[in-house]
Amino acid sequence: MRKAVIDIGTNSVKLCVAEGGGSGSFTVIKDIVNVTKLGQGLKSTGMINDEALERNARAVAAYVDEARSAGADVKIVGTMALRSAKNTDAFTARVMELTGESICVISGEKEAELLCRAVIAGVTGADKKNVVLFDAGGGSTEFAHISAGTVKRSFSLNIGCIRISEDYFSKPFVVPEKLAAARAQVRKELEAGPRLPYPEELIGSGGNITALASVKHKMTVYDHSVIHCSLLTLDELRSQIKEFASKTTDERRKTVGLDPKRADVILGGACIVEAAMELYGVSELTVSDNGLRHGVLAKMFSETA
Repeated sequence: MRKAVIDIGTNSVKLCVAEGGGSGSFTVIKDIVNVTKLGQGLKSTGMINDEALERNARAVAAYVDEARSAGADVKIVGTMALRSAKNTDAFTARVMELTGESICVISGEKEAELLCRAVIAGVTGADKKNVVLFDAGGGSTEFAHISAGTVKRSFSLNIGCIRISEDYFSKPFVVPEKLAAARAQVRKELEAGPRLPYPEELIGSGGNITALASVKHKMTVYDHSVIHCSLLTLDELRSQIKEFASKTTDERRKTVGLDPKRADVILGGACIVEAAMELYGVSELTVSDNGLRHGVLAKMFSETA
């Protein structure tokens, strides 16, 4: 039995296809991402613009075709951009028109819960420790506290790499004052949210964090086995922030290990990751390449076990 999840985020659309292995287990056979920027300009208008709507609907349709070609049942989920846009109905209608599939728009709390499920299943030892998990996304950042394999608390904050990038890094060059202001704003918003216990391990997931890990390893071809459960130190992160801030967006596109489509938002994402590490007093984090899509798959396969 094969199942596929399409995760529509604020910055990217992801497809994960998996084969069931019995007793709720599964093996991933395809896991791909397309940076499509559904939420570009969303903050200023409250609307998904026409170009982004059509671009993302077609990206979803292409993934639906790919999943069906692989013989998989398809589930489509949407997150922050679709939770907040005034014209979400127009987007879901366009996807239905192109694919015949509906979209399940999940809450921030549900998103955090599913992320926890993915991390507990995919990161060795995460079910035995006091862990804080976070996912710094395009439109929101999810946090969760996991203790001995049980989710104790989870929440979502409306801060993501697209808004921070649009507010502070929209010019070709990043001046030091803008970088300092962005860092201060991110820290302020994270501190204003609920506070979780200091963890034995901080685990980060999502496209921004895996991109930062890919840059660390100078990966010309992305390799899940290298990224998943690797470590990213605060010193390494700050070095990348300094490097990204010294370059224009065009110059960042040439960075080894960075998807060129992330060049305009990676600095904003890095500032969120830095603030989370500072907030929880850690000098390094564990990178999880398992994300929301893996959590949804785990739930789907467990329900049919």
